[in-house]
Amino acid sequence: MSNIVDKIEHARAHAQTQEADFYTKALKVSQRFREDYKGRMNVVKANQMPFERSPDGLIKHIIHEDMNTKECCLDIYMQFLPPGKASGKHRHLTEEIFFVVEGSGYDLHWDVRFDCKDEMEFFWDEEPKRFEWSQGDFVYIPPYCAHQHFNADPKNEARIVVVNSRIIKPMGFDWFEQLEHAEGF
Repeated sequence: MSNIVDKIEHARAHAQTQEADFYTKALKVSQRFREDYKGRMNVVKANQMPFERSPDGLIKHIIHEDMNTKECCLDIYMQFLPPGKASGKHRHLTEEIFFVVEGSGYDLHWDVRFDCKDEMEFFWDEEPKRFEWSQGDFVYIPPYCAHQHFNADPKNEARIVVVNSRIIKPMGFDWFEQLEHAEGF
C-alpha cells in the first residue's frame, strides 16, 4: 500500500501545473533592497523629522517607514500634549511603549478581551484603567488595548516619545483604528 501512495504522491508532486518565477523575483527584490539600504539614513537630524497634525494630535516623526531610514521594524514619534488636553483615542495590534520627556499626566487603557469561535471577536472593558505618569517614566500599553494620553497640567505642555513595532504589518496584522480624534484635529 505504501508503494501505491508513494507513486501517486510522486506523480502529483511532479505534475506540471503552472509556472512561476516567485523565487527569482524575490532574489532580485532582495538585491535591490540591499543596494537601496546602503543609501538610507543612519542618523536622523532634528530638522529631518517631520511634524504631522494627525487625528491623534500633534506628532513629530523620529523614525517612520516612509522616512528612508535603516530602521525597518519600529515607528517612533514625539507626541505633544497641550496643557490640560488629551491625545486621540486609538488601538492597534502592536504593543506600544512611551517615555515621558516632560510633563505629567495619565493614560486611560481599555483592556481587550477576545474569543475565537468561527472568527475572532473582540470586546473592550467599559471602564478604563488609569495609569499616572510624569517626567522620566516609561509606560507600556498591551496589544489592541484602546488607549488615550492626558496631560494633567493645565499650564504646561507634556511631551512623550512613542515607540511601536511595525514588524507584524506584513504578516497581515495592520489593524489600527482611531476611535476618537484629539481635540482640534
